[in-house]
Amino acid sequence: MNKILVNLKNKFLLTTCVFFVYTLFLDEQDIFSIFSQRQKLNKLSVKKEKIKSKLIETRNTLNRLNQISEIERYAREKKYFKKNNEDIFVIFSE
Repeated sequence: MNKILVNLKNKFLLTTCVFFVYTLFLDEQDIFSIFSQRQKLNKLSVKKEKIKSKLIETRNTLNRLNQISEIERYAREKKYFKKNNEDIFVIFSE
């Protein structure tokens, strides 16, 4: 018990303890906000990778659409365009 009291009287140790408590819990950039920012960063990096893959897929589609036959195929498959004397039945599976 006396050792604890001696340590509490040491102003350098007391100042250091107060500083660490302040920086870890009370400061604007405390440990909790740092963890939450890291989680947000991880979520955003995953989202960035998904967007990159969609961008690559879109660029590949755009490169393929330089030919007339590919434009017609894309319009019929993706946009459900049809010829004049033709009926289209769209079946969605769940």
